[in-house]
Amino acid sequence: MHAIVIGGGVAGTVSAIALRRQGAEVTLFEAHPDPGGEVGSFVSLAVNGLRGLAAIDCLERVRAVGMPIARLRMWSAKGHVIADVPRGRRAADPMRSITLMRGHLVAELRVAAEEAGVRLVTGERLTAVDSRGTAHFASGRCATGDLLVGADGIRSVVRGALDPAAPTPRYAGVWVISGRSRAADAGGGTFNMTVGAHGAFVHVIPPDGGEIWWQAQVNAPNPPADDTGDRLTRLDTLFAAEPIPRQIIAATTHLHRHSVNQVLAPVRVWHNAHTVLVGDAAHPVGAGQGASMAIEDGVALGAAIGAAATVRDGLAAYEAARRDRVTRVLRASDDNREVKQAGPLRRRVTEVGMSLFFARFYERATGWLYDYEPVPR
Repeated sequence: MHAIVIGGGVAGTVSAIALRRQGAEVTLFEAHPDPGGEVGSFVSLAVNGLRGLAAIDCLERVRAVGMPIARLRMWSAKGHVIADVPRGRRAADPMRSITLMRGHLVAELRVAAEEAGVRLVTGERLTAVDSRGTAHFASGRCATGDLLVGADGIRSVVRGALDPAAPTPRYAGVWVISGRSRAADAGGGTFNMTVGAHGAFVHVIPPDGGEIWWQAQVNAPNPPADDTGDRLTRLDTLFAAEPIPRQIIAATTHLHRHSVNQVLAPVRVWHNAHTVLVGDAAHPVGAGQGASMAIEDGVALGAAIGAAATVRDGLAAYEAARRDRVTRVLRASDDNREVKQAGPLRRRVTEVGMSLFFARFYERATGWLYDYEPVPR
């Protein structure tokens, strides 16, 4: 079997590796030659995403370029601890969440894909997919396989080819900017979130202290103009009354370009007889689970294709295995977004509720998410 994978991000590269491990010949097409490097923000992989990496023998190489994060701390806007719990795992689980630059994650996965025998073709931008599943690129090149995997992101061309009535992304009312700051906190190995008046502020402290990685998720009816200096000044103003974000923003040494959060209505069609969507092309996910869900998708797709008699049967099995779980994660993401965009009264009520929830119910309530096995034993 020959598989064509469109998109060399997390979902596409994991899919390519997983399919190759099932014996498929795989060609991976990506528009950009550079996987990202230092550009862009960081991602966190909880234990469910790490199990997916272990299933394709990529866990240790990713761990080597990331940092283990043992604790999650939630902070009030005034700088008081609301909760302090294990990060993305049960207390008894020896596995730790990993935080790393998205570009470094993709770079490691691309190397692993090529080592597995995946043919990687960069500089090819997909423009169309015809009814036979043939991919057409801007260069004039065409590619046909027994299976076409659409891992081409939230603005997916493959999604529109599968269903002309498929939803298109819209601005979610949040713009995001990230940066790095001089260490100002001794609480190493923690993932921290402050929910304030104008949005959420996340900062990650490496286990050995060092440079703080941070991200501001700002509620706004429109995203800002692309001016780095103005954005940092605006952040200083927006978070002036919140001590933790204010101190970290003031110590910024490096600022990344901003991005905007987009949402997508539920995608009705995930596959046909020879084409399938994975990752953000099918279900953009927040709640800190975007990369982990992309990994789960790729691993599950490879397993389903490997166990099925035909591609059609494999794709049906893949959707059956993933649809309910992804829908549940999307609901959690919507809930998180509502909390981050809440007004002052609801935010205060939420802080009290969070304190009780994390203290008494967190591990039990999140077991369905973190205990998931991408390939059932």
